[in-house]
Amino acid sequence: MMKRWILSAVVAVTLSVCSVAQAGNQPLVVQRAVVRDGVELHYVEHGKGVPIVFVHGSLSDGGYWNDEVSAFARSGYRAVAYSRRYSPPNMNKPQPGYSAVTDAEDLAALIRKLHLGRVHVVGHSYGALTALFLAVRHPELVRSLVLAEAPAISLLRHPSGGQADLGEKTFADIQSGMVEPMKAAFRRGDRVSGLRAFIGFVMNDPEAWNKMPEAARQDMLNHAREWDVMMTTGELFPELDPGAVHRIAGPVLLLSGENSYSFLKLTDQELERLLPHRRRIIVPNTTHRMWFERPEECRKTVLDFLSEQRTGNRPLGPQGFDPRFGNGYNRSRFVYVNSPQIEEDGHERT
Repeated sequence: MMKRWILSAVVAVTLSVCSVAQAGNQPLVVQRAVVRDGVELHYVEHGKGVPIVFVHGSLSDGGYWNDEVSAFARSGYRAVAYSRRYSPPNMNKPQPGYSAVTDAEDLAALIRKLHLGRVHVVGHSYGALTALFLAVRHPELVRSLVLAEAPAISLLRHPSGGQADLGEKTFADIQSGMVEPMKAAFRRGDRVSGLRAFIGFVMNDPEAWNKMPEAARQDMLNHAREWDVMMTTGELFPELDPGAVHRIAGPVLLLSGENSYSFLKLTDQELERLLPHRRRIIVPNTTHRMWFERPEECRKTVLDFLSEQRTGNRPLGPQGFDPRFGNGYNRSRFVYVNSPQIEEDGHERT
């Protein structure tokens, strides 16, 4: 396997030689479901028990969670990971208005299609924003949320914790330094310039794209179709109503990287203030790619959190911090080998 080269951002990109994802000694069989309006989502699942759904970030696919699907299945969960509608190997037609809201509706449809009932949802980056919108729009489907640095950027326009000037300035910087240049580039069909603008902003280095290995740049380009759609007819950071966030009734675990990007720290702080039943854990010595840097620690933290929900011991709220951690480029792609490995799950899904 090639040495993985990882660049943290709102998303993550991983390089590796493709191999079959394993659940113990068995490969994870990629399946597909038509969920709504002809949208087809590819997914894997493994295990039995209470369902838990993993949602990946941008410039990625469901294989980000291959290791976690296997691990959580061994821990007694029915673990599901899927690729969002414009991530490989999905080939859905472009539809206008695409955003995390669309992804949340797709996720709700997938949960219903697979007859999962109420689920735990674990989201990373844009997948965490998708999970937030799911909880706001379909609370009946959600048992709990685990959010690893959701880019809920719209919350920075009206922060509730006395950081109004900083929040508004950060929001404006994101729009002018990242979103607008990306829109301009993608609207003229220039993926390279769009990704260069994104990477340059989050790394605070205009030359960051040129410093990346060619294989890493190509991997990002191969996963950029979602931005072809979003940046031309959709919205990268849709408006998230603070009042709706405050009304999320279920337990929420916020995972923050100690050394992550400042704008993600700000959004996590705002979510921490708004969510009524939350615990925020700052994972030490990690960045936005915490699930790659400290997978065992992240996994144990989440399993402990889920165990608390099962036993009814839920010490969440203003004092809900884990004292161990203080107050406060993706690891692996969905491994689609040859076409015969991509199978239906035994019956037609329409």
